[in-house]
Amino acid sequence: MKIRHLLCLTFKYICSIFFFSKTHQKMFRCCPSHIHIIGHSLGAHAAGEAGRRIRGIQRITGLDPAGPFFEGTPPKVRLDPTDARFVDVIHSNAAKFPTVGVGMVNTTGHLDFYPNGGSIMPGCDDVIIPVTKKDCQIFAEDANSLICHHSRSHQFYFQSILHPNGFLGYPCRTYAFFQSGICFPCPREGCPMMGHYADQFPAKLEKINQKYFLNTGAHPPYTSWSHRISIKLSGTKKVRGELNIVFHGTDGFTKEYEIICGLLHQGSIYTKYVNVEINPRNIKKVEFLWNKNILTLLWTRLGAEMVHIINEEDGHV
Repeated sequence: MKIRHLLCLTFKYICSIFFFSKTHQKMFRCCPSHIHIIGHSLGAHAAGEAGRRIRGIQRITGLDPAGPFFEGTPPKVRLDPTDARFVDVIHSNAAKFPTVGVGMVNTTGHLDFYPNGGSIMPGCDDVIIPVTKKDCQIFAEDANSLICHHSRSHQFYFQSILHPNGFLGYPCRTYAFFQSGICFPCPREGCPMMGHYADQFPAKLEKINQKYFLNTGAHPPYTSWSHRISIKLSGTKKVRGELNIVFHGTDGFTKEYEIICGLLHQGSIYTKYVNVEINPRNIKKVEFLWNKNILTLLWTRLGAEMVHIINEEDGHV
């Protein structure tokens, strides 16, 4: 009954878009090239159907397009790059085994963004329960978690309007490659912004099914900027502890990030890719911290001979 009700609502939505567009073309000389449709979940596929019926729509944005009954289906029955002149997609709850989700895994647009890998979003308190053969109640038991991850797509889009440069996506084959740092920095043609300003990317229509990855913050506004941090140590030859970097923003906000924890060697260089939640333009100070191990001798000394921070968007040091 619920599925039938959703299908009826979807059909009414498609018909209303069709009627609205045709009527306005005549009354207000509003052509499809001026229309941008944004659809979430099932609405993303409904937007695709509207684009299939009314050719020439300028842009369709799919926010975590629904996966069940749509994953792996022909382009005709789901959102695809031919439904508008430009189709961009944000995946936030992709149902990739063994993760349970309600969004699509496969690419469905010109630019497909996979924030945090596209399946599990930081900041959602509940963790998605892995699928097992003995567990058949996962959707009922984990509904709240699914809603949180699934809804992040439209929250990201909303915040992208207010923060035009806070959601940079990097081209990469997989999220694992992205996490390892091999997809940095941005290529010569640059990187697109996920969300509202994705259409400003010059190379957006060169290919279809282009995958872009990024990490976001756990809490609003979810913005994050990727940096490569390298630290060369000086002082005691061998000592244990934790190396941290603290970023201080002009608005008083500070955030501490761990670089390495364990045995530290003098003269060694430690590198880590860090997603900083402070806009690089607003960073006023960077602080180096060494947290001693409880067994470290009091007279032991450790310093930073060099701290090298590279903004991975433009390579600025």
